[in-house]
Amino acid sequence: MDLDDLHIFRSVVREGGVTRAANLLNRVPSNVTTRIKQFEERLGVALFRREGRSLALTEAGRTLLGHAEALLQLADLAEREMRGGGVRGVLRLGSIESAAGARLPPILSAFHARHPDVTIELQTGTTRAMLRQLERHEVEAAFVSEPFEHGPLSSVPAFDEELVLITASGAGAEPERARTVVAFPHGCSYRQRLFAWLAEAGRSPDRILEMSSYHAIVACVAAGTGAAIVPAAVLDHAVLATAVARHPLPDGLRFSRTHLVWSGQASPALRSLMALLEREESEWPASSVDDDGARQEGDLPTTPGTGRA
Repeated sequence: MDLDDLHIFRSVVREGGVTRAANLLNRVPSNVTTRIKQFEERLGVALFRREGRSLALTEAGRTLLGHAEALLQLADLAEREMRGGGVRGVLRLGSIESAAGARLPPILSAFHARHPDVTIELQTGTTRAMLRQLERHEVEAAFVSEPFEHGPLSSVPAFDEELVLITASGAGAEPERARTVVAFPHGCSYRQRLFAWLAEAGRSPDRILEMSSYHAIVACVAAGTGAAIVPAAVLDHAVLATAVARHPLPDGLRFSRTHLVWSGQASPALRSLMALLEREESEWPASSVDDDGARQEGDLPTTPGTGRA
């Protein structure tokens, strides 16, 4: 395959259309369209289908995208090694909201100081959304929280989170009082934990109010809307942190580990990021993690088949 064809194809996917891809590639749109059509004819399959005014990948297109990402990354790596240059390029990461807001800033700042020639593109979402983006090769790696389906993914532990239940000031912390749950959309692992706690008490929430940010979740809880589970580190930085009451969770729900997961061979930039995470891990409190990365007393055990490194 011609790498230029793969680059044009990937650009159309990433930019969401021919016109924006043409601007990025410094080509006229008709040239990009022609190249895509010629590529499809050579492969004997349709790579895109039109949905209204936008383009969507076909099943064959999604399959090719994974190969295109791998081939183009390998070509970039070969060129860097031949040129003898340092770590450079684009590192596309996904992350759950809590990690992006409270944990990643100092790590990414340190990474940028060491590798100024690497551009980091960060997208946020639920654990399920990040795993879906990995599967579609929209990101190279992602920070996700337990529990998650490990499958063929490689992973390293990134950091541990202590989770707390928050309610309006003066409200009780018993599960039966959590009639309304304020949470991220379906696919959030912390939301699953709150539902599991309610299920143990023989209850399910009467209502679910879905929010897209922790600031909105904390604000709704402070206003007396309902209860939520949030990482303590996130709550420490929230604007309305003093306007809610925080309650400890049972030991089985209290701790959660965030993992960095990826598929295939890690790029030099990703390996450099993992080296920083190893340094971060070495600074974890001794009471949280032992030398083998196993949880100590009070930590949440990993569910077999999910979230293990």
